[in-house]
Amino acid sequence: MRTTIRQVSIIAATLATLANRANAQAPGADKIAARVNDEVITQVEFQNVIDSRPSPVPVSKELQVELRKAAIEMLIDDMLVRQFLRKTVTSASPADIQKEYDKLNDALTKQKKTMEQFLQEGKMTAEQLRADIIARLQWKTYLATRFPEADIKSYYDANKVFFDNIVVRASHILVKVDAKASTEEKQKARAKLETIRQEIVAGKISFEDAAGKYSDCPSRDKGGDIGNFPYKFVVVEPFARAAFGTEKGKMTEIITTDFGFHLIKVTDRSAGEPSRFEEIREVIRDVMAQEQELQQRILAEQKKTAKIEVMVQ
Repeated sequence: MRTTIRQVSIIAATLATLANRANAQAPGADKIAARVNDEVITQVEFQNVIDSRPSPVPVSKELQVELRKAAIEMLIDDMLVRQFLRKTVTSASPADIQKEYDKLNDALTKQKKTMEQFLQEGKMTAEQLRADIIARLQWKTYLATRFPEADIKSYYDANKVFFDNIVVRASHILVKVDAKASTEEKQKARAKLETIRQEIVAGKISFEDAAGKYSDCPSRDKGGDIGNFPYKFVVVEPFARAAFGTEKGKMTEIITTDFGFHLIKVTDRSAGEPSRFEEIREVIRDVMAQEQELQQRILAEQKKTAKIEVMVQ
């Protein structure tokens, strides 16, 4: 699967980041960094997350405190999600677990690595790797119940340009207006942009020069250019819909977003890579989960009743 698609897998990415669990027999493994309900996070697990993200430059004590806080919060969130999955979804079958092991082994063989090397590099035990695999499989099962086949097919059809990895490059002119502004203020801002649009259409000024002269966006310094972007997760939906619905070299009508009013000129468009629905069902569900902020919602609900005690600072 293509990189831009992989990046939208919310829980898989979290589990992969937090997979560096320490050997239970390591010094300090019995020291507790945090307790989440009836489970503990060890000091070694906490330190492994800190060590996995070394800073290239010295950091202040204040920043060190923030980094440590972020690390323990990540571990707590990960444990809460795992606890939720164990309560909500049946455990993965031995056959499915073995399939995941086989996939990992195949990938390691291509990299000329052994499973033992992989575990050592990740500071994991075989038991901890198994727990991670089970959690990923349970997340997959949970998403399948939340997003049935008909729903993901409709979503895929409506967002195919995203799954086909098509990107657009565009420039824009923004007349900024607060979403809570009065009707009169909004009408005035829109009229200003309409006047600019007419000047561009009449050839009195180029789009790029108009952006440099009138736009309220920092991109005005580059003639309004905001670079390449996919259909989702970079620009707001009305902006993306207008840009992807416009031919290369053409300018849109006035587009309204929460930022104000925009004129968009599409300057380039990639061909992308055609996707096949049958091959990316799991990816589609991950995208839908990210768009709905499903993991964050689960965590917010779990934290209402969870007993969390942090022992590190």
